[in-house]
Amino acid sequence: MNCVGAKKILEILKHSGTGVIFTDTIYGIAASVWSKKAIERAYRIMRRNKKKPFIILISSIKDLKNFNIKLDKNTENILKQIWPGKVSVILPVPSKKFQYLHRGTKTLAFRVPKKPSLIKLLKKTGPLVSTSANPQGKKPAETIAEAKKYFGDRVDFYASGGKMNSLPSTLIEIKNGKIDVLREGAGKVPKHLINSS
Repeated sequence: MNCVGAKKILEILKHSGTGVIFTDTIYGIAASVWSKKAIERAYRIMRRNKKKPFIILISSIKDLKNFNIKLDKNTENILKQIWPGKVSVILPVPSKKFQYLHRGTKTLAFRVPKKPSLIKLLKKTGPLVSTSANPQGKKPAETIAEAKKYFGDRVDFYASGGKMNSLPSTLIEIKNGKIDVLREGAGKVPKHLINSS
């Protein structure tokens, strides 16, 4: 399975394919959020807990409207301070329509990445689910060669971004206008916004 260019990636993802892509942090398994078939396949490839939602990569804050998310001014202001960046934010997505994504949790974690080439791709593909490119319990793949050892031809493409050994994204939740940090990672969060209680 060889590495492919943006045009081919676009074609594969639009036809319910899955693949390994570079992100702004680490390599991730990617699939279109609008394809239930691709999402279920990504769970199988990853051998991931079916109750655990994927992180969703979006090209801008405006993409949240596609998930029926209505932001209050405070939350929108916080998001504008941390995006684009290496911070994934858990937001409420109560709609049953997105059950196949939120897996009953009624929340999803979103991120606007800080990599121009990835933003360019997301503008063409639309939102993508993403999770670190490694089977449960193994370390994230730092190179395409490592990813190929894990997944072989079970994915439809590999998109190389060189060696990647960053931490995964920081994971946060916004409550009452303050940030709760659930996982420390590669992204920095403004200190004055962090809930200190």
